[in-house]
Amino acid sequence: MEFTEEQKRDIVEGFVDLFASLADKGYQERVWIKGQGPEVESYDEVVDDYFLRCEILENYKEFGISDSQYQLLKKFTNLFRRFADENYWPPEFIDSQEWKVIMDLAKEVLKAFNHPSVRK
Repeated sequence: MEFTEEQKRDIVEGFVDLFASLADKGYQERVWIKGQGPEVESYDEVVDDYFLRCEILENYKEFGISDSQYQLLKKFTNLFRRFADENYWPPEFIDSQEWKVIMDLAKEVLKAFNHPSVRK
């Protein structure tokens, strides 16, 4: 399927937006664990959405993703896939060292894409 440049930008922005919830422990505790809004989202939804959207990495250059951004996303994806395959319940892992590593890497991704959440 062919995308316009604007659609490609929107696809990448939507993908990178996922990292904001993966990087923010306060958000995770409030939304994923306590179910307090106004957002409605679960860890499972984020995992499913992430791995569906990361298909753009197969043609990352077409989407304007640089080689260094791609390497960072690839590193995150490999780590997150292993973690998500073994961890399902945020209250059990949110304070783990493994999850902290994932959150820190998610923050690196946000910085690499100059995401609005890191410009505050």
